[in-house]
Amino acid sequence: MDGLEAALGATFPKTTRAGKAAKVNLIRYADDFVITGSSRELLETRVRPLVETFLSERGLQLSPEKTVITDIAVGFDFLGQNVRKYDGKLLIKPSDRSVKAFLAELRQIVHTHRQATAEHLVWLLNPKIIGWANYHRHVVSKRIFQQVDHAHFQLLWRWAVRRHPNKGHHWVRAKYFTQVGGDHWVFFGVTAGRRGQMQRVTLRQAGRVPIMRHIKIREQVNPYDPAWAEYLAQRAKNPRARMRPAEGSGSRLSAGEGA
Repeated sequence: MDGLEAALGATFPKTTRAGKAAKVNLIRYADDFVITGSSRELLETRVRPLVETFLSERGLQLSPEKTVITDIAVGFDFLGQNVRKYDGKLLIKPSDRSVKAFLAELRQIVHTHRQATAEHLVWLLNPKIIGWANYHRHVVSKRIFQQVDHAHFQLLWRWAVRRHPNKGHHWVRAKYFTQVGGDHWVFFGVTAGRRGQMQRVTLRQAGRVPIMRHIKIREQVNPYDPAWAEYLAQRAKNPRARMRPAEGSGSRLSAGEGA
């Protein structure tokens, strides 16, 4: 697959006016990729045949189910995120499929641990919530994070009420939910600390993960050039040098402006 970008570059060279106008770019992760182009016709008649020939020489072929040609205004899913332009503005969000799969995973954990302690449930859920939120923290995710938090609150409220059918809602709330900052409905459990004192462990929330925009590495960087050694060392040393706070807080072929 590593030669695909070179093959596209040879056919649509960026050094020519026609090559630039074609807006053909490859974005690839392993064997999952997106190719942008200036028009549907270009992708159908020139890009797709080139890709099919490239793959057939290696004993591979495009997946009919996963390969689509779509306009950027309609959008497409890639690596768990949806890429789409809204009134000319490109927004990348967690895809509906990713959100549904994540919530289904949380439901499976809760439903298979109906007799677990609240503390054990917190330890099971926290890595899942933080891992998923950290993956999507670089895109437009704040509202979706809040929706996800509301969904798993409802899930855990039903879990708690089902465990104590003879208790009132006020009792259930006091036993399983506490206040963190301005949020009065944070699920928690109790565990023994290092010195034996009982302490609370609270459920992490996706909405509390800060949205940080990834800062692309400079195009001119050459890791083998000593002149860039200090710049690369700083990026490696300080993860936040690779990010900045957000303001306010299968293979696919995609037609339209390059994303």
